[in-house]
Amino acid sequence: MNVIQSSSRKVLRFIALFEGLKGFAAIASAFGILSLIHHDIRHLANEMIGHFGADPTHHYPELFLQYADLIARTPTSSILLLAFLYATIRIAEAIGLWLDTAWGEWLAALSGGMYIPFEIRHLMKEMTAVSLAIFLFNLAIVTFLVIQLYHRKKSNGKDQEVA
Repeated sequence: MNVIQSSSRKVLRFIALFEGLKGFAAIASAFGILSLIHHDIRHLANEMIGHFGADPTHHYPELFLQYADLIARTPTSSILLLAFLYATIRIAEAIGLWLDTAWGEWLAALSGGMYIPFEIRHLMKEMTAVSLAIFLFNLAIVTFLVIQLYHRKKSNGKDQEVA
């Protein structure tokens, strides 16, 4: 294994850990939301905003309250199903990338790439340092994975020519 392959493998492992972490975070979030079933979520959100001394009329606290209302109105079964599907995809990606498989790279590139148009639209509406950093990080990961797939295809073609 040469230096480039070793570096690529390390990057794949980093992405695998990152994707796996997102999958397990989705599961933890689902359990957290599930624990709030019999609570007034909007009241809890207002309490948190007050605890941190934030103004509920500012952008992020207002956005937090909107999401609290959305969660309160969404059927629990829908939240759990979405969280389970998201976690399944992320954990499958992590396993595929960790094992250095083509299907893992394809799954990660496609699932990461599908966010890019939404991130661009968000940047066009309201560009912040955080949203730009998220976009660039996601774009770097997707680009890396596409390059990996290209090299994999190229090397598989050479293997078939030799045989």
